[in-house]
Amino acid sequence: MSGPRARVLWLAKGLGRGGAEQLLLNCVRHADRSRYEIEVAYVLPHKDALVPALAAAGVPVHCLGGAPGRRWPLRLRALLAERRYDLVHTHMPVPAVAARLLTLGRRGPRLVHTEHNLWERYRLPTRWANALTYRRNDAVVAVSHAVAAGVGGRRADGWLTVVHHGPDLGGAPSGPAARRAARAELGLPEDALVVGTVGNLTAKKDQASLLAAFALLRGRVPGARLVLVGSGPLEADLRARAGEGVLFAGMRADVPALLPGWDVFCLSSRQEGLPVALMEAMTSGLPSVATRVGGIPEIVDDGVEGRLVAPGDPAQLARALGELADPALRARMGAAARARSASFDVAGAQRAVERVYARVLAN
Repeated sequence: MSGPRARVLWLAKGLGRGGAEQLLLNCVRHADRSRYEIEVAYVLPHKDALVPALAAAGVPVHCLGGAPGRRWPLRLRALLAERRYDLVHTHMPVPAVAARLLTLGRRGPRLVHTEHNLWERYRLPTRWANALTYRRNDAVVAVSHAVAAGVGGRRADGWLTVVHHGPDLGGAPSGPAARRAARAELGLPEDALVVGTVGNLTAKKDQASLLAAFALLRGRVPGARLVLVGSGPLEADLRARAGEGVLFAGMRADVPALLPGWDVFCLSSRQEGLPVALMEAMTSGLPSVATRVGGIPEIVDDGVEGRLVAPGDPAQLARALGELADPALRARMGAAARARSASFDVAGAQRAVERVYARVLAN
């Protein structure tokens, strides 16, 4: 592709600190801005944590929400008419369905969609809307092979591409000084076994199973600590369940600086696409205990970079965490995790997505 830059709109439901949203920011930092003029639009005005970072990166951001919130498809239609994008890259099913319908039957932008989740995760109306409109996509990018396997409405070969994204930790701190600083920030003892997790506090992330497992672990390792980073609708319930040694750290913008203070990263999810938080932990050299769901087995081999367990099984989760109370095993698995993380190439992933753009725009 030569000539003027292609005008691309990235369309998302929100710009909070979730993994999918963080990928947008990572990709902006590595996008070929000589070829693509990128703008971002989002629906939920209260999910705006990443807006300042996008603006600082020189990316125009359009909020489609506000009162009355249900008028956002009309605002999207007006934005598409005004800006005349060459390509719209959608993330999350609801805004994606809107973009497909708004461009139906007219010469409009090409449509690329990134599928971050297994379809079974979506509510039934969302799955129906997806099924009816999905073939409107000119191309689909899946974040893992597990996600790709569940994609419906397939078209010709080459329509669906799997791209493993990755974290962009840049110059994230590491080493003994970073460990001491992270523990001091969270008020954690220097000699405690610290298990950490990052994620929205929801049923799908199943921190309830993690709390139950941690209570069992404390019977074996009394001084252990558990740090939960994130917020969500189940926070009050989870706080009521939590026993001693549990810290709710809330939403944090400094997760890369906190990771050196942890010994084990744990992900107890019932559903995942390809979790960015897990990849960040591996990049920081943390061994993990994670559930065998979604794309997680594509980046963690059981017994190598960490342990994989069945979802919804606190006893099995506790046994795996107990194994990693062994410092020598943690060191071996942590080194393997850091080595594996070399394949998490955010710049290379963005180049792969841009090859999809080029192919779609050339047709």
